[in-house]
Amino acid sequence: MKHAKVGFLMTDEVVSVVGRTPCADVAALLVEHDISGVPVLDADERVLGVISRADLLVQDDLAAQDLMTAPAVTVHAEQTVTEAARLIARRGVSRLPVVDEEDPLVGIVTRRDLLRVFLRPDHEIRRVLVEDVLADTMGIGADAVGVRVVDGVVTLDGRLSKSSQIPVALRLAGQLDGVVAVIDRLTAHSNDTRTRTAPPASRSGGACAWSPSRKSSPTT
Repeated sequence: MKHAKVGFLMTDEVVSVVGRTPCADVAALLVEHDISGVPVLDADERVLGVISRADLLVQDDLAAQDLMTAPAVTVHAEQTVTEAARLIARRGVSRLPVVDEEDPLVGIVTRRDLLRVFLRPDHEIRRVLVEDVLADTMGIGADAVGVRVVDGVVTLDGRLSKSSQIPVALRLAGQLDGVVAVIDRLTAHSNDTRTRTAPPASRSGGACAWSPSRKSSPTT
């Protein structure tokens, strides 16, 4: 089960400037579109850097290429939202220009865009888990597993046909964007493995709680 891709989240109508754009014109664009920064492009629409409101406070008689932050921190459309969020957090930027395989600009994604994924509502997590993970990916009927999601914590309760399906269901559930932990209350009709292999767990009251790798959530 793959995480959401940057390409599905990005804004593809990007406000941008070229290196020779006067800073006064850049400032006017930021105000007009109510944004905090724009990519600076070359003649082939490749990203040279990024210029923000903070950069423009230096002086207004220069061009974008004189004040931009370069090289730009970019992301590819096929990278996951989690990768983009970690990159934003690690590099301390507010936005990432999105480029294609040959590096021309195709979109832009901001901290706010990424935050929407990590704040995915419980009912949406449950829908994706039931329909996409259990039914489509694993071929498990809706009556076999009870799925409950509260504040991003998923509880799986029911009996599967084979014990080998249990760690798969736990792993796929934990990989969904927005899931912070998975509680295992699954059993199986038959044991088709010698030793049940499960993700690292801590037991409480007979239940197994598994927390997937914590994502670096961006801040606005």
